Amino acid sequence: MSRADLDKQPHDVARMFDGVADRYDLTNAVLSLGRDRTWRAATVRALDLAPGALVLDLAAGTGTSSRALAAPGALVVACDFSLGMLRVGRRRDVGGGPDTGVVGGTGRGRVGGRGQVSFVAGDGTRLPFADGSFDAATISFGLRNVADPEVALRELARVTRSGGRLVVCEFSRPVLTPLRVVYLEYLMRVLPELARRVSSNPEAYVYLAESIRAWPDQQRLGRLIRSAGWGDVAYRNLTGGIVALHRAVRR
Repeated sequence: MSRADLDKQPHDVARMFDGVADRYDLTNAVLSLGRDRTWRAATVRALDLAPGALVLDLAAGTGTSSRALAAPGALVVACDFSLGMLRVGRRRDVGGGPDTGVVGGTGRGRVGGRGQVSFVAGDGTRLPFADGSFDAATISFGLRNVADPEVALRELARVTRSGGRLVVCEFSRPVLTPLRVVYLEYLMRVLPELARRVSSNPEAYVYLAESIRAWPDQQRLGRLIRSAGWGDVAYRNLTGGIVALHRAVRR
């Protein structure tokens, strides 16, 4: 099975995620020790979406995060450049009908009779949407996988209306030294072993650990978001800083 390197060539990253799509959500739940649900819920609360709001969920994968966003009544566009992930998400979209393949169009499904999720193939550095299309935008655990995160953040700003909100949920740097030591040990030793037991492509999770270690800390990511055209940038640590929730507003 393939894995990406830290140069994050888009075709390598997309192929890697295509290969883990079928067991991706299960693997994430196991490797996060079930905390992924808590992080998704925090993202939904931070966006505070009104019913009918149109939100872009970039790097949405199989749409698990998108369904959580849609539950209160939002209209969510789940965008990803891994067609394998989108196809799995489309198949799981209860009531959404047969798999459309997602290429060149959208697949729509209702969520709990309230919100709606549409699946769209797209590259985060060249989003296929008009300026100011969305009321809000979010990306969870995906900005780290983009070849040029600042370009992706600028694209998110371009397609979000003035005053619209951004929430970036991403792995970060634990604030307490003992937790940081334990966490790094988990990343580099325990996580790869767990991945060998539950993932269809354990090497992909070696990349995951490497990419987390190389990722900017909370302050550096905040500066990057600000330089990409967002204002009122702030963050909140989750799980002791293992994950950080960055919030911003479109100027």
